[in-house]
Amino acid sequence: MQFRRRFEAGEFTCLVQIDPPKGTDVSTMVDGAMGVKGIADAFIVPEMANAVMRMSSLGASVVLRNNGVDAVMQVSCRDRNRLALQGDLLAAAACGINAMMVVTGEDPSFGDHHTAKAVYDVDLGTLLKGISSMEKGRDMAGVELSGAPDFLKGATLNTCLRGADREVELDRMKEMVDAGVKFFITQPLFEFSMTQPFFKTADNYGAKIIPTVLLLKSLGMARYMARNVNYVNMPDAIVHRVLKASDKVRECTRMARETIEAVKKEGFAGVNVSTLGWEHKLPEVLGVMDGLKG
Repeated sequence: MQFRRRFEAGEFTCLVQIDPPKGTDVSTMVDGAMGVKGIADAFIVPEMANAVMRMSSLGASVVLRNNGVDAVMQVSCRDRNRLALQGDLLAAAACGINAMMVVTGEDPSFGDHHTAKAVYDVDLGTLLKGISSMEKGRDMAGVELSGAPDFLKGATLNTCLRGADREVELDRMKEMVDAGVKFFITQPLFEFSMTQPFFKTADNYGAKIIPTVLLLKSLGMARYMARNVNYVNMPDAIVHRVLKASDKVRECTRMARETIEAVKKEGFAGVNVSTLGWEHKLPEVLGVMDGLKG
């Protein structure tokens, strides 16, 4: 409940992306979350990110809730038809999950089960409209519900697009706000020069943007992203800074902390921190949050 309360109060919020386990052992996930309990407001739980099979977002979110930390459940169009999606949403609400991320989901060909068949029974807009109907007390078939869910809804946003692609993303953003989305999580950002049109649109439409701060792990990772990841703008200065550092991991951690401070200074609603499995580094990265909340 903490994330939604702070978000709706206009306070600077801290989210952390944490992957469910690929198996039944939740100890690593839970330990990572407990290490920053009270600093992170909630944990975004992906729904089989990159189409890699893991514990469901619903299951992992309930595990986190049972351990006393807030979870933002991700809901994907890829894997379930409208019956199963609505069933999961009702279960989530009944388990006390009150915030979610709605995503399309990557094609299974990108993941570890290449022959899996994607469902995509509903697209993102249809799912958001269905959730809105459920919140008003009726399912997607118009049948009355015995108790309605109530969610704070988020979606993803790519702020590194240019030209016509940027205009399409801005239009998509407006459509999602009309469908009830209140916050947008960006791709990893290392600087903010391209976010202004999106920031302005969000402000005009009463939504908020939460940038993702990614903890780099190595010079190789920085170079790879600069050369191969089209949706991330990796400044040369970042690569050079890691290159020159004698302790590259420490320098990457320092840069993540500095970027979190910059997110606050730029006036964003909060920050989403991703460590890609390095949850043991979260206390060090999020140590900067003590002076930013409020």
